[in-house]
Amino acid sequence: MAFLSDNLARVKPSPTIAMTNRAAELRAQGHDIIGLSAGEPDFDTPDHIRQAGKDAIDAGRTRYTAVDGTPSLKRAICDKFQRENGLDYTPAQITVGTGGKQILFNALLATLNPGDEVIIPAPYWVSYPDMVLLGGGSPVIVPCDIDSGFRLTPEALAQAITSRTKWVILNSPSNPSGAGYDADQMRALTDVLLQHPDIWILSDDIYEHLVFDGFRFVTPAQIEPRLKDRVLTMNGVSKAYAMTGWRIGYGAGPETLIRAMAKLQSQSTSNPCSISQFAAEAALTGPQDYITDSRAVFQRRRDLVVAGLNACPGITCPTPQGAFYVYPSIRDLIGTTSAAGTRIENDEAFANALLDEQGVAVVFGAAFGLSPHFRISYATSDAQLTQAIDRIRAFCEGCH
Repeated sequence: MAFLSDNLARVKPSPTIAMTNRAAELRAQGHDIIGLSAGEPDFDTPDHIRQAGKDAIDAGRTRYTAVDGTPSLKRAICDKFQRENGLDYTPAQITVGTGGKQILFNALLATLNPGDEVIIPAPYWVSYPDMVLLGGGSPVIVPCDIDSGFRLTPEALAQAITSRTKWVILNSPSNPSGAGYDADQMRALTDVLLQHPDIWILSDDIYEHLVFDGFRFVTPAQIEPRLKDRVLTMNGVSKAYAMTGWRIGYGAGPETLIRAMAKLQSQSTSNPCSISQFAAEAALTGPQDYITDSRAVFQRRRDLVVAGLNACPGITCPTPQGAFYVYPSIRDLIGTTSAAGTRIENDEAFANALLDEQGVAVVFGAAFGLSPHFRISYATSDAQLTQAIDRIRAFCEGCH
């Protein structure tokens, strides 16, 4: 009898966390490392949100709450969906978890059976396929290359659908590419899904507020109300309000699904941190000027990184619509040899050589299901980004 679960053997550790840990180890050994692998804002949580957390502690609000969120936070989430997305939900249609990742995990684990398929456009956030595998389902990866703007086309979606398709995962703006779907592009996808009444849509909107150049964010249930009863819309406070460590995500969907997710959560983590829930409520109901200010900073950093990478020999870097990542191609560097003698056979070799030779930590494209690319998170200072781009340019110039 094997000790470890067969399900666990189907998944792999997060490559983004692995690269971040390797960079930290090198830094601890005294190496000068610039880390561009972690996806979290480098700003402090806004003052009024931190104060709400402190006030909750001082008021003794440190006990168990309802399994999937306090009533007041659920009401604040309902108000957010109405105010920002034009979507009407009741508190019974809202679930709150320990980060957006738990919302996604709960939904998939609560609904998947062996043989069920989940369509995942690539490049994808690294955890999607493994969550599907842990739920007993089968990820169906649909490559969306640089020529398509890293977006799923309606033709590719229709071709990927089978009688076993249960979910389609959409992430806009995307981690890792930053690509977003405008209203027309999203409507083209929802038109396909209207023809398949048994398919559910999981919309990962965590980067909703990080959009640039006047790009207008839309979400599937907003674009096509006829799909609302089979859409789970996931969001959270981590990226928009610099609250990654507070671990609060939330989702909105049909009551049947929300109850099933709550049942699962009641037997796993139970309620999210009470203090974090009160802080999240303050984030959603309080001043929103932080979002505007941080968006301007991220857009400036995006422009700096895109221009710098496109000046590097062998790199092509598209301009993303949102999030805080770029996903450049290194197709012209494959097959070259670095100055230190490393053969660049693929994007993983590129990322490892860049870390070893220039001290810049990025994540290789194969981790996101689409090569030959790499991901940079520009959620760090302009000075660090400028220095990193200089090192990447030097690395590329040394390849022959």
